[in-house]
Amino acid sequence: MKQQYDQILVTPKPFVKWAGGKRQLISTLDQNLPESFGTYYEPFLGGGALLFHILTKKNSQKCSVSDLNFDLVLAYTVIRDRPDALIISLKNHEKNYQTDSDSYYYSIRQSNPRNEIEKTSRLIFLNRTCYNGLYRVNRKGKFNVPLGKYTKPNIVNEENIRSVSHILQSSKISINCRDFEVVLSDAKKGDLIYFDPPYQPVSTTANFTSYTNKNFTYDDLKRLAELCFELDSKGCNVLLSNSDSNEVADIFSSNPWNVTKIETNRSINSNSKKRTGHFELLIKNY
Repeated sequence: MKQQYDQILVTPKPFVKWAGGKRQLISTLDQNLPESFGTYYEPFLGGGALLFHILTKKNSQKCSVSDLNFDLVLAYTVIRDRPDALIISLKNHEKNYQTDSDSYYYSIRQSNPRNEIEKTSRLIFLNRTCYNGLYRVNRKGKFNVPLGKYTKPNIVNEENIRSVSHILQSSKISINCRDFEVVLSDAKKGDLIYFDPPYQPVSTTANFTSYTNKNFTYDDLKRLAELCFELDSKGCNVLLSNSDSNEVADIFSSNPWNVTKIETNRSINSNSKKRTGHFELLIKNY
């Protein structure tokens, strides 16, 4: 029975739309991975596009992933451990949303469920129905994005939830809620650490650093850069994505960093004409 179930699984993909998500850049990232590496670390997990790509290619890969957003980390563990209950909850959201999308959306946005299933269900529901799928919280940690204009949002992507759940079952995968600096005490020579932090803003309207109630500041960027140098000195493979900004370019302008400018789109820009023609930096020490 299990073998039949494995055969119908779809390729796992991010279950949330995340600002700075890497699905569109997977082929570029794949070309820039080391030929071989030990444990894979991703301290800014977000939507997990590269994680799912790596696990699809090699499901026995040892991975240690984390994020400082507690609700997001909880969502990964709930999907891994209790997909059936989550799907039932999402179907209930879908039913109520179809009845009165406006009032139901704002009632859920105001809610603060304590049950882990309902917390995760709420996050996915809001992510699927909010404006541009942008995850943003205010200084009090409250989700504050308005309702989006969708005719039939895909609130219950049952196949993908089950596929993600299945691939995360491996005992070689650990998921934690913690600050990115903790990786220094865990990573060893030959391991791969991929950093995809909230980007340094390139304009006043391109600032997406509010994934938690604490913004990712320039001081955090400097802290991250120092960590990257320390990981390099340990013999780790370091790969970093960030915006094509002067601050980032200056910090990583010396050896051992190889900096490549790559073209990307901005899928969360409200103006579709402004989603193309953007660049970001890919930085690595190998």
